[in-house]
Amino acid sequence: PHPIALPFMSDIDILAAGPEQKNTFTLLSRDKAFVSQHIGDMENAETLDHYERTIELYKRLFRIEPTLVAHDLHPEYLPTKYAHETGLPLVGVQHHHAHIVSVTAENAFDAPVIGVALDGTGYGEDGTIWGGEILFGDWAGYQRLAHLEYVPMPGGAAAVRRPARMAVGALLTCGLMDHPGAAPLRSRLTGGEEELLRTMVARRVNSPLTSSMGRLFDAVSALIGVRDDAAYEGEAAIELEAIAHVGESGSYEFGFSDPSSDEPMRILIAPVLAAVLDDIDAGVPAATISARFHRAVVRVIVSLGLLAAERTGTRDIALAGGVFMNRLVFGGAVRELSSAGLRVMTHGHLPVNDGAVSLGQAVVAWARRNEL
Repeated sequence: PHPIALPFMSDIDILAAGPEQKNTFTLLSRDKAFVSQHIGDMENAETLDHYERTIELYKRLFRIEPTLVAHDLHPEYLPTKYAHETGLPLVGVQHHHAHIVSVTAENAFDAPVIGVALDGTGYGEDGTIWGGEILFGDWAGYQRLAHLEYVPMPGGAAAVRRPARMAVGALLTCGLMDHPGAAPLRSRLTGGEEELLRTMVARRVNSPLTSSMGRLFDAVSALIGVRDDAAYEGEAAIELEAIAHVGESGSYEFGFSDPSSDEPMRILIAPVLAAVLDDIDAGVPAATISARFHRAVVRVIVSLGLLAAERTGTRDIALAGGVFMNRLVFGGAVRELSSAGLRVMTHGHLPVNDGAVSLGQAVVAWARRNEL
């Protein structure tokens, strides 16, 4: 592969093990980063074997012998376990920090930046599943400025495969399950499913919390009857984007927690979900609801980008994560952030999804190498 040119000269060779899904790994040496081809989802022994053999191939081809290994924070991911088995010094890197650093490294930008990282899954430092993150930081560290409020995922990974579960979890969190607009969703649940999901959420049984924007797309897709079950991750969100009426000018509005709190600001989803349910009950077409939801996501990105710029004193903002593969969100965010006077960075050579995470991991490890 053609290497990514780095804006620094490394004094050590680094291996970044990459993420669990859409895996790539990166070998960093001197002023070059070699990002591997797409390895895929690291979920079985066959893929792990291919991954290990490909790492050895790259090491021989490029004559790189790592002395430091970067990895995701999730302890059960196969790339993380591989990193621990190398016996080399390790640097754990938070998933969304790696996303943002990957953007800035590719753009040769080494100053602090506002980072908007929106995706489906990323292990957070508090042990929950992150994915709707507004960060501020540089290559060595970050601060979490804001995030989507936590909602339960009833059944964990089963909620990814069945977006209807995400919709129920979100409605229960917001106290909206009895809204008339929820009736169509409830009517499509299987016998006893609603009672089971209510019990799981109430008792916190196999219902991990997530701040994922990708999972919110899933929930809205199920609410308006686009996709209750998904054959692959992201299917519900892709179809929600596909039906959006691009000429629609209306928008929903997210809420916010107290901005004066010392805790990261929470992006509240209840106002959006309530408006979606109102429109469902009023018979508004799904294409219109989808467009209004997409505009709400763009508006919250711009609002928080401007707030972060005011608080941090920087007008540089990086966009990363699989949600930005959505052309309506990405195009709208870039256009409106730029119009508001912010300098927007994103990927040019690497994908905006998890395929770019390993580059960020490698650069963070380089920035932290002297802390070991």
